[in-house]
Amino acid sequence: MNADRFYIDGEWVAPSGAATMPIMDPSMDEQVGAVALGRLQDVDHAVQAARAVFDEFGRWPKAERLALLRRIRQGTETRREDLAQAMSLEMGAPISMAREVQAEAGIGHADGFIEALEAQEERWTLSNGDTLLREPIGPAGMITPWNWPINQIALKVLPALATGCPAILKPSEHTPLSAQIYAEILHDAGVPAGAFALIHGTGAEVGDAMARHPELAMISFTGSTRAGISVTKAAAQSVKRVTLELGGKSPNLVFADCGGALEDRVRASVAECFLNTGQSCDAPTRMIVEAACYDEVVEIARDAAETTKVGDPRAEGDHIGPLFDEIQWHRVQAMIATGIEEGARLVAGGLGKPPGMNRGWYVRPTVFADVTNDMAIARKEIFGPVLSILRAEDEAEAIRIANDTEYGLAAFIQTGDTERAERVAARLRAGAVHVNGGGMGWGTPFGGYKASGNGREGGAMGLEDYQEIKSLHFG
Repeated sequence: MNADRFYIDGEWVAPSGAATMPIMDPSMDEQVGAVALGRLQDVDHAVQAARAVFDEFGRWPKAERLALLRRIRQGTETRREDLAQAMSLEMGAPISMAREVQAEAGIGHADGFIEALEAQEERWTLSNGDTLLREPIGPAGMITPWNWPINQIALKVLPALATGCPAILKPSEHTPLSAQIYAEILHDAGVPAGAFALIHGTGAEVGDAMARHPELAMISFTGSTRAGISVTKAAAQSVKRVTLELGGKSPNLVFADCGGALEDRVRASVAECFLNTGQSCDAPTRMIVEAACYDEVVEIARDAAETTKVGDPRAEGDHIGPLFDEIQWHRVQAMIATGIEEGARLVAGGLGKPPGMNRGWYVRPTVFADVTNDMAIARKEIFGPVLSILRAEDEAEAIRIANDTEYGLAAFIQTGDTERAERVAARLRAGAVHVNGGGMGWGTPFGGYKASGNGREGGAMGLEDYQEIKSLHFG
């Protein structure tokens, strides 16, 4: 099961070099294939094809672009199971979740962008008589991570194509199989030759080549804050537009006024933290609990963690799977060890693998209580099923703790008081605030404050990231 070809200029082509790396099944720690690693020459090939098609593709009327998006949506729905099976294999997502959440994102985001493009005005007149036009920015490079493969690919590729921008994608080299299927979907939908390219490779080589390339007008990156800074510096040489969706350490403020709903809200919060085995940039990993209900919340969270099922990603069900590779497993183990050394109270989980799970990169769902916000487990992104519970005496202290972070991707509030929900949400420095389990709909912009990045993905604002504004002045 290999990813040994790149998709460039409408064809599957051999890479310019011979370097490869293993494709691993994290549930068994076994190699299931190999992925070819690209070089600058492959990026140049894709950019040349993108520049050649841009003059025509960038002038496609909206009706043709909408028709293309609808065909892509249909193709994604048709191959939902293929996408789900690929992601389950390559990054360990349990198949039910891979099907219902991971693969579904490709369909949902298509719906969001279709609706946004239908509604978007591409020419309008100001009150002063001047005319404004929206135009595609040009060929764009995209670098996506392994933790939500199709979600992130769709959030970048679809708005580029929707606005007439050729898209050059470098997915994570760890999750190439789902990306290849998505490339097949785009080909079958009739994306014109040159308007989409798929190049596998490392960030240090292919990603850096894309960020530095003088003929790419834009680079869109999702990943760690450290890597996002590196991409931004590389892109600065050509003054290209850069959009970033980076790390997070999302607070979840739990108030005693939840009343009888407190247990449900806490259990749902723990499940949200552990979703995707905790490998989500917006996971609510810091539970900040009002003192009046602190002890009760800790006990509920302990039981929720201890009853969280861990299992084979091939099996249907609501369990969590393994971490995606050995390096990530050791990182999470190191952070759990750090939490213990710092004096946090371990109430569930801990070091090592779950009983009886000796193969694969499985981790014990872990909860720490009595965490203070200066501890590493409260400040660093762990990217595993590890929850830190912090105490706050009142609302003001909860808000202060929540905002005391370099990140600002998301925040969560659990309360029975709608006025408090509005008041607290207005004080939180985060790009999305989820109240009492409220989810984000397709087409809603996603992005963060501070070190969590810049720009927004999804819906109308996601389209605008790939557009320039031209003004016309008639005499």
